[in-house]
Amino acid sequence: MSSCIFCKIVTKEIPADIVYEDERVIAFKDIHPQAPIHVLIIPKKHIPGVMDITPEDTVFCSNVGLVARQIAQKEGIDQSGFRLVINNGPNAGQAVAHLHWHLLGGRKMGWPPG
Repeated sequence: MSSCIFCKIVTKEIPADIVYEDERVIAFKDIHPQAPIHVLIIPKKHIPGVMDITPEDTVFCSNVGLVARQIAQKEGIDQSGFRLVINNGPNAGQAVAHLHWHLLGGRKMGWPPG
């Protein structure tokens, strides 16, 4: 989708601090971090949100945990802990209509989160 900021990061039209990339996914540091470690993990395919996931997308979605694991190890938060979050829709705080996971760590997280 040409107007999607995350799609522009995927195509390298907009620079990002990329921490992981493969054929299906790209992960980069959030420009407005909510924790010392705040990485966004997104599919390269434009999927607006959770409600738009199709059976063809399950390969990507099932791989996100492994990607998050690798990033957590690389960032040194695999032992102390981290949070993996999806916001879906405006009431949940989804600011960009492109499916993405927030990997947050490097500090103690509170509960409830919202």
